[in-house]
Amino acid sequence: MEGQEISLLSAILEAFPGKKQDIRTYSPLTLAYIGDAVYDLVIRTVVVERANRPANVLHRHTIKYVSANAQAKIVRALMDGFTEEEQAVYRRGRNSKPHTTAKNASTADYMRATGFEAVLGWLYLTDNMERVLDLVKKGVAVIEGKNDKNSSPK
Repeated sequence: MEGQEISLLSAILEAFPGKKQDIRTYSPLTLAYIGDAVYDLVIRTVVVERANRPANVLHRHTIKYVSANAQAKIVRALMDGFTEEEQAVYRRGRNSKPHTTAKNASTADYMRATGFEAVLGWLYLTDNMERVLDLVKKGVAVIEGKNDKNSSPK
């Protein structure tokens, strides 16, 4: 495979083969579960790449982007640009019945964040990391109050 790019999802599935399940059968909370991890990984990667800092400082920078309040703000700004499929996944995630509650966010913002994470999970599991990165990049710009398309966490 030298010279060929392989996606993270493909590499994981190749290393850990299992049964292939139709993504349409996944619960919205399952999509949000994996979407949360994907979003966190992208944001942490960007924060770490910006500066080598103590872990507690990295954590403080990361929280600005991954909190339910931040994700709710992002989804409110980006929702109009969602495709029809993304909107449907978002609604399923937002309307799901999670077994946890928000610590530092309103229930409405927590549910918006869950919907956003479901979209990211769905995109990841359909091997559309390009779209995940596009949404996260736009989301970072929202949090930073920038309209710069090249924004990234500092």
